[in-house]
Amino acid sequence: MNAMSPVAPATQTETLLSVEDLAVHFRAGGQLYRAVDGVSFSVRRGKTLGVVGESGCGKSVTSLAIMRLVAQPPGIYAGGRILFDGRDLLTLSEREMRSLRGGRIGMIFQEPMTSLNPVYTCGEQIVESLRVHSDLSAKAARERAVALLDLVRLPSPGKRIDDYPHQLSGGQRQRVMIALALANDPDLLIADEPTTALDVTIQAQILDLMADLRERTGAATVLITHDLGVVAESCDDVVVMYAGRIVERAPTAALFADPQHPYTIGLMAAVPRIDVQADRLATIEGSVPPPWERIVGCRFAGRCPLATETCRAEPPPLREIAPGHAVACHYAPIEGGAA
Repeated sequence: MNAMSPVAPATQTETLLSVEDLAVHFRAGGQLYRAVDGVSFSVRRGKTLGVVGESGCGKSVTSLAIMRLVAQPPGIYAGGRILFDGRDLLTLSEREMRSLRGGRIGMIFQEPMTSLNPVYTCGEQIVESLRVHSDLSAKAARERAVALLDLVRLPSPGKRIDDYPHQLSGGQRQRVMIALALANDPDLLIADEPTTALDVTIQAQILDLMADLRERTGAATVLITHDLGVVAESCDDVVVMYAGRIVERAPTAALFADPQHPYTIGLMAAVPRIDVQADRLATIEGSVPPPWERIVGCRFAGRCPLATETCRAEPPPLREIAPGHAVACHYAPIEGGAA
């Protein structure tokens, strides 16, 4: 494991998933794109880890890498390990991975309209997953599918089970995706932007549903999102990603009480607050560097108000500044970081 990217402390029995120095690159048009470049984190059993950052920071690629769904080519698993219950997923055969996907590891994809097969009914897709990963009969699998749709609070599940995805609303399709992900009682649930494009009321219902299901099943969850409000409400721990790397990792309460990386501080400042009047929203100046650009020092230096020549010349290690709180910044801890 890269000493610059330590994994959060946890005992072997507590840790279900451990991502160690993961690198996923893409080669296209003669360029090498470093989408994920040395990412390390762990997820404890029964807990939820939030992964946040701007679009393009590597969140979704990380989730697809855990599921071994990065297309090769153009994708390249360039380094690291993904330990699930002690087994390195990157060393398993495709047959072994198929037995885990939809079984012990479930995933809620970002857009259910494109993730659900449009030519099969919702029920047929859930039944297929159940029969692949269990010895249930067709009748028992259908009964289980109806029960799952009822569990995720889909109205009239006995009738909607025979609907096609296009016959459902966005919130209803998301519920079907959750039912499909939970069909075989997974130990790990990966949710990639599960509330994207849903209205606020449906978002709240989906988050409440996921929290309720976690309590029922005890599954560990990796929640991929750009919404800090969702993180504050739903997660036990958080990692903040920027340009393919983790810049800060902490328990949720600690991160919101005292963010330490300048990028995290900028994200917090950009969140609209009803108790603060302002002529305009705060922004982070500049833009994310392109993934093919080779940066010697800190990847955030070009946008950071605190950056010095040291930042531009030396990559900051991800180092622990408090129990469970690690920051990749030469100048952390930053006084008044939460301001």
